[in-house]
Amino acid sequence: MSISNAIIKITNLRLRTYIGFNPDEREKKQDVVINAEIHYPTSQDCLSDNVSAALDYKQITKKVIQHVEEGQFLLLEKLVADVLQICAEPACVTHAQVTVDKPHALRFADSVSLTLQYHKS
Repeated sequence: MSISNAIIKITNLRLRTYIGFNPDEREKKQDVVINAEIHYPTSQDCLSDNVSAALDYKQITKKVIQHVEEGQFLLLEKLVADVLQICAEPACVTHAQVTVDKPHALRFADSVSLTLQYHKS
């Protein structure tokens, strides 16, 4: 069997941060929900249970949590771009996609979300 690509999905990472430019949004943290997908090539070492050959998604998640919870963002675009940059940071990453939902951002809507993608050229 030939396996060439691994896809890690981080699903519904719920964090709180300052997001928005209205005065009340600048004073109180709001919920955001982050979904990320990270692609990287697998190797036989990785498939043979060699930990050092795998992408450390726990470390990536820790960086995302720290950046989001300690940050302040006026725009959803900036928040998503920053998280995407963290996900795409390891040299082995060939593709990444991040979606951030801002629950209850609009009246009558469950959430507003924005998605950005990275493709290694």
